[in-house]
Amino acid sequence: MSCNPSARRRYDCVETAPVTVVGGIRKQNYDVVYRPDGVRFAFDSKTLNDAKSVGKNWQNMVNDLAREAATIHTRFPMAVVAFLVLIPEPAVGNSLDPITWRLDGLGARADEYGPSHVAEAMCFAVWDPPTAAISTTIPSPTEHPNLRIENFSTQIAEAYRLRYAGSLPH
Repeated sequence: MSCNPSARRRYDCVETAPVTVVGGIRKQNYDVVYRPDGVRFAFDSKTLNDAKSVGKNWQNMVNDLAREAATIHTRFPMAVVAFLVLIPEPAVGNSLDPITWRLDGLGARADEYGPSHVAEAMCFAVWDPPTAAISTTIPSPTEHPNLRIENFSTQIAEAYRLRYAGSLPH
């Protein structure tokens, strides 16, 4: 938990992994949660580490992302949910189009009335194992700008601002 002792009593702090949230579907752990008066922000990261894992686990990960968003949103509809999906470039292979289009759809919740299984922000980062550099071309900056890592924090901040502008605490 990242907060000072007096803030902890007010629950005005950012909690870090593992953070258990009892949501509308089930109990779920997230990497980061802010919940001063109920969950306002929840973040989780997902990785698939090789081509075999992408082939075997991709659909399960899609289900996990939708369930984790719905778990938060069914109990806390105003919450901002964000996910980071990280896959090494050699593992993506022929799965790039299905991955990017599915993640684009799962990160498109515009307001609290949107589908509960969709997140407010989604990042899909592809990295090069020898250099550890994030790809500047995958996902496509023109076709999938909302999935780009350089836009991720801006999307989160804007969704939070639209939901909680003027509300204390921040």
